Amino acid sequence: MTTTLVSPTKIELGTSRQSVKPQRAAAAEPEVVKHPELREKRAGRLGRCLWLALACLLLPPQVLRSPAEVSERAARIHQQALVFDAHLHAINRHFYFGGHIGESLSDGHFDLPRAKKGGLDAMFLSLYIAEEYYPARFETKQSLRLIDFCLDQIAKNRDLIEVALNASDIERIQRKGKIAAVLDIEGGFDLDGDLAVLRDLHRLGVRVIQLPAHNWANQFADSCCAPGKWHGLNDHGRAVIREMNRLGIVINVSHASDETLEQAVEASSVPVIATHHGLRSFNDIPRNMPERLLKKLAAKGGVIGFQIGSDFHSRKFFDWKTKTTGKVFWDRSGIGHKESLLSIAEIDKRVAAQYPGDYFGMSAPDDLKLSVDGWVEVVDRAIQLVGEDSVALGTDLDGGPTLPRGMRDVSDLAMITDAMLRRGYTEQRIQKFLGGNLLRVFRQITEKR
Repeated sequence: MTTTLVSPTKIELGTSRQSVKPQRAAAAEPEVVKHPELREKRAGRLGRCLWLALACLLLPPQVLRSPAEVSERAARIHQQALVFDAHLHAINRHFYFGGHIGESLSDGHFDLPRAKKGGLDAMFLSLYIAEEYYPARFETKQSLRLIDFCLDQIAKNRDLIEVALNASDIERIQRKGKIAAVLDIEGGFDLDGDLAVLRDLHRLGVRVIQLPAHNWANQFADSCCAPGKWHGLNDHGRAVIREMNRLGIVINVSHASDETLEQAVEASSVPVIATHHGLRSFNDIPRNMPERLLKKLAAKGGVIGFQIGSDFHSRKFFDWKTKTTGKVFWDRSGIGHKESLLSIAEIDKRVAAQYPGDYFGMSAPDDLKLSVDGWVEVVDRAIQLVGEDSVALGTDLDGGPTLPRGMRDVSDLAMITDAMLRRGYTEQRIQKFLGGNLLRVFRQITEKR
């Protein structure tokens, strides 16, 4: 395939982000160079062009490529909406490999330049404590290390991003043209659920915490993807919920068992959020939510964020991936005694070795991937069940999803808006899904009067 390099079109913030196709120039007659000085000038131009072409080859692909093509109306709606992602990874890869979130990267799904192109305004910024840290009981130490690293990353990119502690902060930060980051602990913050640790995390700025320990058993709440110990929550699990309610921390029930999810909804005095989920009616796996529990979640004012990967929503893709990798994607059964004997530095190396494949999504045949319209069909089913006020965006970018066909990374989020317009959604419904619903519930939790 021949690629024609063109000068990139600069699209300022506040203007339309729709794709701008360069116009192909008409073929010109060959120039006859009669004078030596003109030949020298032309040779100089040719040299500069060759140098420019070489420089372009060395630039990250996302710097050169055109944005995803969306309709003018979709670009406008996306531009005007609050785009608030309930689950996004941006920190862990830099923790293990260096660099910072403000760099334009050639792989993965996220960096701040691409996030701005994609119209992202706010996110629950996931700090993922992998299960490998649990056997030696390094989970709390790893939580603190990631928080420290994350705050440093944000400070280094203070012109682009800022920590938000509540919904009003998000609105203030958005008005300044920055991205609002809500610190979100995914995985076990402390396998025992120590309430003093919980309070310390709140003091450090954490406002979202996952109730189960990802795909691992903790001492107070069962996971979807590990043998159950408590038939959901035990008494201490309910105490953790009461303290999170009092502090104003979002209870994230993604990765919870069905019993844990149901009991958390019942025990919490405020709505709970499933930050990155799917529906079991599309793919019958334990990481997805049964429709009866979605109805319970929504009846108490909760919100479900929809994970963007084909793994969750397409049984055909899930079966292919399971066969290709030799295990289901949530399997952590191989982690145990050997990790308990390692230092935290040795565990760091083990977790780092899983990048990029485990966290940037798998390469897969296009015919196995969902289309963006197919992904919206899952959201639409939830809206049919519980209404448009209970659904949200929860992509899990850089956390492992294989994106729908045509989507490359966070810069392509407007493709979702376009697909929703094709489905006949109103602007109001789209704005609720992109961020309005999540902001409403986040305000309800963090700004209790």
